[in-house]
Amino acid sequence: MTAAELAATLDSTNLRLDATEADLAALCAEAAAHRFACVMLYPADVALAARQLAGTAIRIGTVVGFPSGRFATAAKLVEVEAARTAGAHEVDIVMNYPALRAGRPAEAGDEIAALTARAHALGLLVKVIVETCYLEAPQRLAALRLCEAGGADFIKTSTGFGAAGARPEHLREWAAARARPIGLKASGGIRTLADARPLLAAGATRLGTSNAGAILAEFVRTGASDTPGA
Repeated sequence: MTAAELAATLDSTNLRLDATEADLAALCAEAAAHRFACVMLYPADVALAARQLAGTAIRIGTVVGFPSGRFATAAKLVEVEAARTAGAHEVDIVMNYPALRAGRPAEAGDEIAALTARAHALGLLVKVIVETCYLEAPQRLAALRLCEAGGADFIKTSTGFGAAGARPEHLREWAAARARPIGLKASGGIRTLADARPLLAAGATRLGTSNAGAILAEFVRTGASDTPGA
């Protein structure tokens, strides 16, 4: 794996509650300089990112139903549409995982299908966040099936606001069980290259992190010959 290839896996994220416009502008500038996969910010900040990244071809992502997933489907649909209008290219949608945990998978699955269909009609890439730290193994596999059936482009581990973040064993579980080539995104607790390596090895092709610049710098500094794909 080259530095450019690593950079292309990184969704450089700032979802801090105290983030300033200067912080977000710096995030965008760093993403443009290093060619990260995309920047991820709150919906109200998408327009700022669109101005900052105009002409760079860097993609802009935002979150929907974040962080709990406990929103009406109609409200999530409005968020999806507003994200596209503001200039987003990708949406990371929090699944109604409480419904899955409560034994109502069809409810969660119907929502994923409806939101994905609308997002795709608008030209948006869809990643569905399932918050793995709150799911047992059968529920994690059920979440994968719902995301596959609903047409999502990626299944994503975590919001970063749950009790725990990404775990390599959960990604391996999904990678082995996939019925179609849905992408795997790891997020939550990815702060260093040592955090990133096992997740990439487990099958992640996107990593959501607020430390993208530091991870890439560490890769360049160390040579990272044992990083998957090197």
